[in-house]
Amino acid sequence: MEYFGGEFDVIVVGAGHAGCEAALASARIGCKTLFCTMNLDSIAFMPCNPSIGGTAKGHLVREIDALGGEMGINIDNTFIQSRMLNTSKGPAVYSLRAQADKNKYSARMKKVVESEPNLYLRQLEVIDIRTEGGKVVGVLTKNGAYFKTKNVVLATGTYLKGKVIIGDVSYNCGPNGFMPSNDLSQSLINLGIELRRFKTGTPARVHRRSVDFSKMIEQKGDEKIVPFSFMSENIDREQISCYLTYSTDETLKVIQDNIHRSPLYNGSIKSVGPRYCPSIEDKVVRFPDKEKHQIFIEPEGENTEELYVGGASSSLPEDVQLEMYRTIIGLENVEIVRTAYAIEYDSINPLQLKPSLEFKHIEGLFGAGQLNGTSGYEEAAAQGIIAGINAALRVKEQDPLVLKRSDGYIGVLIDDLVTKGTEEPYRMMTSRSEYRLLLRQDNADLRLTEMGYKVGSVSKERYKRFLDRKSAIEQEIERIKNLNITPKKDVLEFLATLDSSELKKVTSFYELIKRPELDYFNLEPLDKDRPELTFDVKEQVNIIAKYEGYINKQLEQIEQFKKFETKLIPQSIDYNEVKGLRIEAIQKLGKIRPISVGQASRISGVSPADISVLLIYLEREYREKK
Repeated sequence: MEYFGGEFDVIVVGAGHAGCEAALASARIGCKTLFCTMNLDSIAFMPCNPSIGGTAKGHLVREIDALGGEMGINIDNTFIQSRMLNTSKGPAVYSLRAQADKNKYSARMKKVVESEPNLYLRQLEVIDIRTEGGKVVGVLTKNGAYFKTKNVVLATGTYLKGKVIIGDVSYNCGPNGFMPSNDLSQSLINLGIELRRFKTGTPARVHRRSVDFSKMIEQKGDEKIVPFSFMSENIDREQISCYLTYSTDETLKVIQDNIHRSPLYNGSIKSVGPRYCPSIEDKVVRFPDKEKHQIFIEPEGENTEELYVGGASSSLPEDVQLEMYRTIIGLENVEIVRTAYAIEYDSINPLQLKPSLEFKHIEGLFGAGQLNGTSGYEEAAAQGIIAGINAALRVKEQDPLVLKRSDGYIGVLIDDLVTKGTEEPYRMMTSRSEYRLLLRQDNADLRLTEMGYKVGSVSKERYKRFLDRKSAIEQEIERIKNLNITPKKDVLEFLATLDSSELKKVTSFYELIKRPELDYFNLEPLDKDRPELTFDVKEQVNIIAKYEGYINKQLEQIEQFKKFETKLIPQSIDYNEVKGLRIEAIQKLGKIRPISVGQASRISGVSPADISVLLIYLEREYREKK
């Protein structure tokens, strides 16, 4: 029996990392937002590794923060260890990673959601998306409540028809023992949405008292803590160590002897898993010559004895898991408290989405997170904030926010999904970005906060802080450009201590920084009147000065890129009428229906010759209309 539950501007389905960012963005822009989750205890839950950031993922978190999101602030308040990765390489690939207190992370995000004006949190299971004439009109819940709306964000994670698999055992279940969503998939199929089955997995959790840390390599956090959020500063917190250990020959033997019992290799699992996060049995099969594999022992929080066994996810039978884990160095007497498992779930083909993350054939329906075929909390949250912003902008009858590949990693992520699609759970990597020298984690606010403020997702307080930081950077760059260093005796002696060649003529401090062995920091003795500045401002000044030539080259490339991105393609175009296009190009362009020539050029199967033909056709059409 249905009853009317109320009317909302936006309804967000699912309260994982994508759902939280979507709901908060929508509410902060001013939309009355209903936030539905099957279990209030699962808000921002971390069913796999309790960590945020990492290579490329740290960039995403900074960009989410720059757009007014919550993930960066949340992890800054709840981490138990923080480390900057890739510091031996250039700043383009520096990536921040923090180990989270799993329960505190979820609890704080729940509090933030509960406290947000315009946001109405409810424990409800949505089972049907209602449409009329290809437009969303409402949702139906399992309890019979019908909520009216014109905008829905689906952020269902791994819950859609979730199926847990451990050896020969399988059962319908969401992650970490939560209930699955078994009814919504059929509703999506009825709407003509193409579904597919993906897989992910998680390692066992083990008891601290059963681990011999003396046999492992301790990994401490950084002494100087760099926050994720541009709103956070001066974080000083006692950190908890993680540990590195390795598999052994015995590990290899146990897995090989029992590989016939692995669902991955006996045919039980037919879905596609993540390439860049394989299970331990998958590693053994794919890399048979590798003698040992890294295993990370990471705490799940301050108030629990559970430890996460990173690098050893598995779907082997429970008895084999215990035997296998006990062959790992330091885990000889380990006690498993949560068994490792694989989980299959329904996701969509992301080629059905526009770059705004709205479905092409259903107005007002948006997809975000693992539903769209990605893996990782950060990738999910990145899509969530864009979907939430665009659902809210649709309420306000404004154009959607579409980030280009030159704007940020979020732009790369979404463009890859909606233009190229994915045949496996997608993971963000720095190598996917052609403009990574510009898309650094340290300048995410300089790239995106202005955009966030214009659409309403960035608060006035955050925007003011951004303007202050931007002004400080610009003023300091201007100052050191006008600060001349003369080749006096004391200057030459100081440069010699830094193994820097002799200064022949008067040079600006800005130009001097560009020498490979010098930087803004080690040249401080030559800068007597340096103002008091925060470390992040100093770092930004140093990077801008040191990499100016490379940055300018990428800016030139982006200008060329933008010419294609701003050349829009009418959505009513019939590609069969474009004479000279190859059949494959006609099929691909007709299916994906790119919004610009730039997007069309990145579609697999569309050649440069096809783009030339398309450009000529568009120019002719433009002239005829004119």
